[in-house]
Amino acid sequence: MPLQAEPFFAFAEQIFSQLQGDEQLFLSLDGERSDFVRLNRNRVRQAGAVQTQQLGLTLVDSERQIEGSCDLSGDVDADRSLALALVQQLRERIPHLPADPYLNLDQTPSHSHRALEAELPPAAEAIANLSDQADGLDLVGIYAAGEIASGLASSIGHRHWHQSHSFNLDWSCYLDGDKAVKDSYSGFDWQVSAVRERIERQRERLAVMARPTKQIEPGQYRAFLAPAAMEELLDMLAWGGFGLRDHRTQQTPLLRLAKGELSLSPMLSLIEDHSRGLAPGFTAEGFLKPEQVALIEQGRFGQCLADARSAKEYGEAVNAADEFPESLALAAGRLPTDQALSALDTGLYIGNLWYSNWSDRNACRITGMTRFGTFWVERGELIAPLAVMRFDDSLYRLLGDQLEALTQERELRLSAETYDGRSTASALLPGALVSSLNLTL
Repeated sequence: MPLQAEPFFAFAEQIFSQLQGDEQLFLSLDGERSDFVRLNRNRVRQAGAVQTQQLGLTLVDSERQIEGSCDLSGDVDADRSLALALVQQLRERIPHLPADPYLNLDQTPSHSHRALEAELPPAAEAIANLSDQADGLDLVGIYAAGEIASGLASSIGHRHWHQSHSFNLDWSCYLDGDKAVKDSYSGFDWQVSAVRERIERQRERLAVMARPTKQIEPGQYRAFLAPAAMEELLDMLAWGGFGLRDHRTQQTPLLRLAKGELSLSPMLSLIEDHSRGLAPGFTAEGFLKPEQVALIEQGRFGQCLADARSAKEYGEAVNAADEFPESLALAAGRLPTDQALSALDTGLYIGNLWYSNWSDRNACRITGMTRFGTFWVERGELIAPLAVMRFDDSLYRLLGDQLEALTQERELRLSAETYDGRSTASALLPGALVSSLNLTL
């Protein structure tokens, strides 16, 4: 079956025609056509292409539901027989299940179609461009690019399709040992000039990395957090920070913010931007997501993310497929990125943070490590690489009274996860200047 809306909807109609009695069936299709290239020492070590289609089925009858899935081969007749056989298996099992009190399906037929186009070069051309720019460097990374599609059809009458093309280049340039500078480039429009600028910046920072490592004592330091470092912090915040169930059960690390006992910086406005994201604008239950959900507004808590089950349990409207952000956007600030180091003056430039975890969830306190691309800065200049340090600090501080500025420019960061197919998660983030970051060892 082609990875297109109309063939999928026609296929779904054939399956729906075999339903019995009061059965309802939701069919979801997730597919991709992607090129993957792995590089080591600036040479291609592995290259290949992936084409997959997976069909998900949710059969509903008498307030009971049961799910199943199968991989499709592309042969319509064989795939139809496979899907009908799976429906029969689900039909035989569903009478043995209890009624589901939180079953929540959109009973109103709806339609949507969205296709995000991109200017993507052939994989060989993109990699040749990268390798030419990185000549002489020990570059290690992965390039993934291509088409991702998601479809939903139901016997109720839902017909939704979301299709996008994107690329994601995630790499590091090594000096020696564990000394490296990491970068990434992702989006919908491949620009040779953007690759060149990133590689030139890495060469400059590798030259600083070659200097003797600077050791500093534990304590509080001014710091500039690059967008990649901000992404690590916000990923932690997304772990229970915005889900409706986490808030209603008072397990969220943002409980004091939600209660109004504490606030973050008025510069901080965070939204779930479904209108921009790679993720589909509909849920598996047929609900349409709103264009945006205001999570934090000028430092104060806004709305929770409510999936279908939590919405049913707590009597709220559905506004997300899952109760964690998929398409985060942090509002830009006023600090030009090219003035970030001079605004920092003396302190830490942190390119990335690693191995983060909660050290005190109730206090929204996070611990983790600096690693690649962390430098000591004096008078606005990169002076030396820093030895790996552990930080331990509360986001109420870092994103609260210690937040001095956010950059005017934001970086679109697409998830590099490929565990169960290429991820559609993304974040649009500025860098952040903070008055103090607590280093513990």
